[in-house]
Amino acid sequence: MSTRLSKILLTATIALWLALVAFGNITDYGSNLVFVQHVLAMDSIFPDAGIHYRAIHAPLLQHAAYVLIIAVETLAAVLCGAGAWRMWRARRAPAATFRRAGRLAVAGLTVGVLLWLGGFMAIGGEWFGMWMSTQWNGLASAFRFVVVLLAALICLGQRDDELDD
Repeated sequence: MSTRLSKILLTATIALWLALVAFGNITDYGSNLVFVQHVLAMDSIFPDAGIHYRAIHAPLLQHAAYVLIIAVETLAAVLCGAGAWRMWRARRAPAATFRRAGRLAVAGLTVGVLLWLGGFMAIGGEWFGMWMSTQWNGLASAFRFVVVLLAALICLGQRDDELDD
């Protein structure tokens, strides 16, 4: 039972964390919008970099990208929260039932990995050259998100047969 409780609490805590990230971006929209705008405009990467043609300067597209980020953060938080709730309700059920209850949590964690690994590290870091910026570089933060989310995915993927014995 303690393994299940650990999985539930880990997932619920990640849901809270992701919800706070989304809430912060919604309630303090302008702070991180500036970050997104600088990354997309590529105005702080190496001046002689040959990738400046990739820059997005249109404010409408910058806002759209930021709204998409917030929507995906929110989706990940909701899926993790719903998954934690379903796992809580199935905490005394057979192992297969408990595993099925965690599918939403796995989906939420996967959405988070796709956002921070695919969106921030791959697209922001490599396509828009965020790694070249000393001021507008979110790769370390994105890496922290990816590591935590992947660790949680690994944890949730561990077999749980303790109640079937």
